[in-house]
Amino acid sequence: MVNWRVVSKMAEDDRKVIVKVRNLKKYFELHTGMFKFMGEPIYVKAVDGISFDLHEGEIIGLVGESGCGKTTTGRLLTRLEDPTDGSVIFEGKDIAKLKGKDLKWYRRNVQMIFQDPYESLNPRFTVQKTIMEPLIIHGIGETYDDKVEMVIKALEDAGLRPAEEYLTRFPHELSGGQRQRVAIARALVLRPQFIVADEPVSMLDVSIRAGVMNLMLDLREKYKIPFIFITHDIAVARYMSDRIAVMYLGKVVEMGETEEVIFNHLHPYTRALISAVPVPDPEHKHGRVEIKGEIPSPINLPPGCRFWPRCPYAQKGLCDKKEPPLKEVSPGHFVACHFAERFLEEEQGEKTMEI
Repeated sequence: MVNWRVVSKMAEDDRKVIVKVRNLKKYFELHTGMFKFMGEPIYVKAVDGISFDLHEGEIIGLVGESGCGKTTTGRLLTRLEDPTDGSVIFEGKDIAKLKGKDLKWYRRNVQMIFQDPYESLNPRFTVQKTIMEPLIIHGIGETYDDKVEMVIKALEDAGLRPAEEYLTRFPHELSGGQRQRVAIARALVLRPQFIVADEPVSMLDVSIRAGVMNLMLDLREKYKIPFIFITHDIAVARYMSDRIAVMYLGKVVEMGETEEVIFNHLHPYTRALISAVPVPDPEHKHGRVEIKGEIPSPINLPPGCRFWPRCPYAQKGLCDKKEPPLKEVSPGHFVACHFAERFLEEEQGEKTMEI
């Protein structure tokens, strides 16, 4: 079995870059009725300038609270939404500029697994028709029998065996886990270059989540398909991801190798998220990091650092005036905080004392 934790730490030159995201933005204009002509347009800054590279066989976990821009990022990557600014480069082409046949070509190479398997499957389609539809749209398979073989192979890859037993079933005849596996098979049947998974296990029973997550890891190992894995659960992100990007109000505030972010988290928001993860040990002392207030409105963003109104370490005159850039504080570990270096020195000092 491939050790993907080791693979993810290889030099970028040794891994093929599948997607390059640069300064990606998505602003939604709010329509305020008759008063919209009386002033400047009002925008919701759902995604506000994020950048990263997705490599072959890599899983990047996007983590954050509801409303932080995770799902919008996934929809931008699949061109279900048009970006306001920035670029998404795939095979040398900026997908924001693709139209017609070029856009259809791109959509064949990227697929999305949606959160709710009860809503993402057409209740009037059998499993066979659901998975065969992408093949028909893109003209794949010379004959009907060829398409059926591809459907069967996709179902088997998704763990539904024997596949023939599922071909004539409708979604209401399947369990939640089986429906999500059908959705995964539908994404796989086109052999995409990468997949965006938008909270694919949050609607499933806890008892079957691990099976679906292990399936996705096996598919990544078998076909080297990279994933953008969107989740609000940082424990799930740790299990699934090679790298984690923590988002807050449309920005990436911390990004790095999974274990580095989990054990050497430097941004106060990441610290709060990780401290909230329950530990199955009654004797464990939970040093929870408290953050105050609610997440601000993406319409009226606070000046300076977007997290400062809730941050226990915020300093007036700095955090509320100057927005911190996302900078590399250690190899491959990026943090957007004015005090990231200080936190890093403190953690290194604590580890030295323990030794």
